[in-house]
Amino acid sequence: MAQTFVQAEITSQPACWRRAAELAGSLHDVLPRAGDRVAVVGCGTSWFMAQSYAALRETAGHGITDAFPASEMPTSRSYDQVVAITRSGTTTEVLRLLEVLRGATPTVVLTGTPEAVRGAADHVVDLSFSDERSVVQTRFATTTLALLRAHLGESLAEAAAQAEDALGEELAPDLLAADQFTFLGSGWTVGLAHEAALKFREAAGAWTESYPAWEYRHGPVSIAEPGRVTWMFGAAPPGLAAEVGRAGAAFVEHSGDPMADLVRAQLLAVGLAHRRGVDPDRPRNLTRSVVLEQA
Repeated sequence: MAQTFVQAEITSQPACWRRAAELAGSLHDVLPRAGDRVAVVGCGTSWFMAQSYAALRETAGHGITDAFPASEMPTSRSYDQVVAITRSGTTTEVLRLLEVLRGATPTVVLTGTPEAVRGAADHVVDLSFSDERSVVQTRFATTTLALLRAHLGESLAEAAAQAEDALGEELAPDLLAADQFTFLGSGWTVGLAHEAALKFREAAGAWTESYPAWEYRHGPVSIAEPGRVTWMFGAAPPGLAAEVGRAGAAFVEHSGDPMADLVRAQLLAVGLAHRRGVDPDRPRNLTRSVVLEQA
């Protein structure tokens, strides 16, 4: 079977992360400064990356950081900077928000297509080296998060190395045969859990759910049963793996950097798509960018 665009893009992620980490050093005057009150916005996958960055930045003590879907950001709030994530630069909700904020709040856009959004924000960060042909986002999203993590002072070397190892792993037959997946995270990995679930829905049309790990016991665990999977990004709450096991579902948990684990989930989503006879480059009802009709 010929390699899809999304497979090639997944494979390129470690190199993209390393390049992003190098780029971060030149963006000290562009990206949020320590102590700034920041909002991070996006749509779909970009919103999930915003959630992960917001949790990382605030936990690291760099300042209050909120994440919103671009359509839902409360523009009455005061921020020192708004960071917008948009692969295409053409997403309607992001462009509308930037127009509302123009001249009132400093803005920066992280994008794979800088020419599409230039002039819409105070600063535009060019991540075109991570742009994609596939509708399903993989490397742009993780490269953006790698850039933001590096800007917070994190090293991405180990994450990139672990992702390369993940690329060489065989897909587990029992996971390919599963009929339902629930993804869990805690702190910054909640965004990764939401993103993994979205990849399975987009690429393979699979039934997936995602939750903060500590919330999983408050109802969602009721669907755990044989033939289903609960996948944890990062360290699981005590006793959770055993509880899922008693329900008969498989529990997946990997040590190492959770972004490398997201690569595993992306690969499995593509494998599941092939198993179901679905083209992961052309997901049903989706386009590369959501451009809405003007009211």
